[in-house]
Amino acid sequence: MNKQLLRPFWALNMLLGVSASAFAQQATLQGKVMDQKGTSLSGATLRFEDIQRSLSTNANGDFSLDRLKAGKLRLKVSMVGYATLDTLIQVQEGSKPLNLYLKSDASQLEEVVVIGYGTQKKSELTGSISTVTSKDFQKGQISSPEQLIMGKVPGVQITTSGGQPGAGSTIRIRTGASLNASNDPLIVVDGIPLAGGSVSGVANPLSLINPNDIETFTILKDANATAIYGSRASNGVILITTKKGSRSGTQINFSTQNSLATVGKKVDLLTADQIRDYVNTNGTDVMKKLLGTANTDWQDVIYGNAFTTDNNINIASKAGNMPYRISAGYMNQDGVLKNDNLKRTTAALALTPKFLDNHLSLDVNVRGTWSKSKFATQDAIGSAIQFDPTQPVYVDDKNSFGGYYEWIQGGKPNPNAPRNPLALLELRKDKGDVFRSIGNAKLDYSFHFLPELHANLNVGYDLARSKGNTFTPAIAARNFNEGGERTEYKTDINNKTLEFYLKYDKELSAIKSNIDATLGYGYYKNSSKVYNFNRTNAEGDKILNEPTRAFDKPENLLISYYGRLIYSFDNRYILSGTLRIDGSSRFDQQNNNAWGYFPSVGFTWRAKNESFLKQLDAVSDLKVRLSYGQTGQQDGIANYSYMPNYSISGNESMYRFGDTYYYLNSPLVYDRDIRWESTTTYNAGIDFGFQDNRFYGSIDYYSKKTKDLLSTIPIPVGSNFSNFLLTNIGNMENQGLEFNLHYIPLKTERSSLDLGFNFTYNKSKVTNLTQSDDPGFIVETGGIRGGTGGNIQAHKVDFMPNSFNVFQQVYDEQGHPVEGVYVDRNGDGVISDNDRYLYKSPLPKYLLGFTAAYSYKKWSASTVLRANLDNYVYDNVSSNLGSGANINDQAVLVINNAPVDFLNTNFLLKQLQSDYYIKNASFLKMDNINLSYNLGKFIRNSKASMSISATVQNVFTISKYKGVDPEISNGIDDRFYPRPRTYVLGVNVNF
Repeated sequence: MNKQLLRPFWALNMLLGVSASAFAQQATLQGKVMDQKGTSLSGATLRFEDIQRSLSTNANGDFSLDRLKAGKLRLKVSMVGYATLDTLIQVQEGSKPLNLYLKSDASQLEEVVVIGYGTQKKSELTGSISTVTSKDFQKGQISSPEQLIMGKVPGVQITTSGGQPGAGSTIRIRTGASLNASNDPLIVVDGIPLAGGSVSGVANPLSLINPNDIETFTILKDANATAIYGSRASNGVILITTKKGSRSGTQINFSTQNSLATVGKKVDLLTADQIRDYVNTNGTDVMKKLLGTANTDWQDVIYGNAFTTDNNINIASKAGNMPYRISAGYMNQDGVLKNDNLKRTTAALALTPKFLDNHLSLDVNVRGTWSKSKFATQDAIGSAIQFDPTQPVYVDDKNSFGGYYEWIQGGKPNPNAPRNPLALLELRKDKGDVFRSIGNAKLDYSFHFLPELHANLNVGYDLARSKGNTFTPAIAARNFNEGGERTEYKTDINNKTLEFYLKYDKELSAIKSNIDATLGYGYYKNSSKVYNFNRTNAEGDKILNEPTRAFDKPENLLISYYGRLIYSFDNRYILSGTLRIDGSSRFDQQNNNAWGYFPSVGFTWRAKNESFLKQLDAVSDLKVRLSYGQTGQQDGIANYSYMPNYSISGNESMYRFGDTYYYLNSPLVYDRDIRWESTTTYNAGIDFGFQDNRFYGSIDYYSKKTKDLLSTIPIPVGSNFSNFLLTNIGNMENQGLEFNLHYIPLKTERSSLDLGFNFTYNKSKVTNLTQSDDPGFIVETGGIRGGTGGNIQAHKVDFMPNSFNVFQQVYDEQGHPVEGVYVDRNGDGVISDNDRYLYKSPLPKYLLGFTAAYSYKKWSASTVLRANLDNYVYDNVSSNLGSGANINDQAVLVINNAPVDFLNTNFLLKQLQSDYYIKNASFLKMDNINLSYNLGKFIRNSKASMSISATVQNVFTISKYKGVDPEISNGIDDRFYPRPRTYVLGVNVNF
């Protein structure tokens, strides 16, 4: 019994003895990893092959590992940008700290590209990906991030909506993939996907991100690159990475830009004398009496020079071992349209500390923006084009409509006449205030026992609160009959992101292979609260419109599972595959439409690393890429369109039962089977480089086929709550070729010349719009001014989307269009809608971009040019106003102005659907030209340096189109806010 009780103590004594013996044979290894100059290297990986243990150096390059068995061990030290050190070391107790030196490796210093949920060496990419860094951004006054990369990337078309401060842009990657849903790409900022849609109170939601905080843009174009984002990736993905802190000292930067914008071109209109001549020749006595004696250029009245100041300061440093970056910015931008203004204040904080001997990385990003907008009504632009130039701006009676000249009928403003353009600007206040904050915290943990395995958690938010109001006084002609107008709006946006993934990256040296595997989960909830307010007269004592409910609360939820595997063999062959499974609240779960599956596969052959090319110095890079994949589209699809919905009638349509009035609930058409739009993409590409990459580029061919496009089709009466239904029925094809070329013909210590050129060809075609074969079926789009319910564009099978649907004009012997005479295309002897045909498209077939940067000593100069070819515009300004009946408007009893194109047609009546108004809008633009000088150190005994710059933006436009600007995103030129020519002076100081 006593022996049994003593056995545990004997075992413990033996264990302690063994442990003591083991400790006697173990040692601690300490040391530092440095480069050849003796600079400490933080984050270097040390791998002890014999015992399968590894660790990373800390912020000072130091490492320490205990409980090592005395003797010789094989150690491998690796770090991006350096050759791997493979050595035998002697481990013994009491040994001195070990100093390890890594040599720079040019082959390792290649660009690392941000991809979905990770990074990858550019040389190993299997997808079509383009990157633009801050050194290559557009120069000048940039108010919104997307303007930084205009003309820089093949296959990417960015068209600003006009010259409004902070104006939004239409962004198309490979033309887009939808007819009725969204064609906008998914934009991800530091890992936070931005929800599509607008934010009330600001012209462009992207303008709430300070362009000065952005480090890189990464554009994912083909399905192999984008499929990891699944149902939101059919239109491409743009990854924005912002600037971070510094691990090597403190850097302070201050920049200021001050600019003056002017209107470069206005609509070419008839002069006051030409209007008087025409009315006196063709008008009745009543119309002649309406003529004035003034000579007013209404466009000069509403436009003026605009000043902008943009100031930014940032500090990049580290507190202890925690790098940080703090930035602040303030921009005050006036528009060339009077009373247009945007004030934007931004602040951002980025923290990138590492803990646990660099095993745990934390990346915190928080940015906030406060914007205050004064919106000048763009109705003034149309009115300035139309208003009679023989009339004065003001009248003597200051009590009459604020002292502005107006067309009068019966002592009140003529309800059908245009309004005084300046009065529209001066007597209407439209203000918007927005606060937006985007932030996230990303934790990346490299397991101590298995450093190749990382766990990554990303928690983020996108919050916005917008509010605003409009006010028109009772004296204004615009709302005179209502006693003026007051409106108010307010919206709260609360979008949340939660992502978690595991990433395993393992080098298998024995079989010359590398495996990079990712498996993750995503949760994305987008919600907003839209408040509804009464619309009242100016005094607020009369309700003009009353909402039926106090607020709306739309929201949607997306849950995702995703995975990716990248396998590399011998640094020559790379195979990748991805799969994303998305579940959306926008679709019905009962019929399995809520879940979508989006796979992709890609292959890259690095031919440069083959034996027959490896020693050929003239070829610095050559690889071939092939990919296939499927992506989805859900943005632009209503949150609840698969469910029975009812619209609540307004106060004007209440039904009376007895003495009580009730709202009416009307059922809306719905489609329970509505589902994802799905795009299948094939891509083949070649990347090449010659002469040590002094000459490099890429060529890509792609083919996209989109099915289940949302299209409106007729349905049998009584089968739903309308005779038309928006459902998944359409198909479309896109084919294109992209070419990117970069050449450095000059590179010396004193000077360099860097040239870039990109080219894109794209052809889109609708292949189906109906459930049954109906080649004549069209879907009309593209509303125009000049008539009720008029459309000038259409979708039709075998044609480009949004092609112009017009009559073929007949011309006389002198080449002038004959009014009302069109070609009888179907030969039935009658001119009807059946004779309209689809002619040309607003989509350019060819996009070209050219960049040049030259430096000599402390001087540098750069320029960017862009061209769109074979794109067409419908001149709605001329078609709507270019007629004799418009000048002599006897029905309304006003005189209007007309574009000078009227002198070419002499149309008496509007010919809105004539193909005469379809104009070739191909163009070449110089976006900017920049000259800068680096003053160097300007303070004695200080490291402070300064550079100054001068930039001209929107330098020139060469085009056959005679309108204000040939670059119109939707192809319909009507009341376009002119893009100004801008002169910018900038100062940049570094401390």
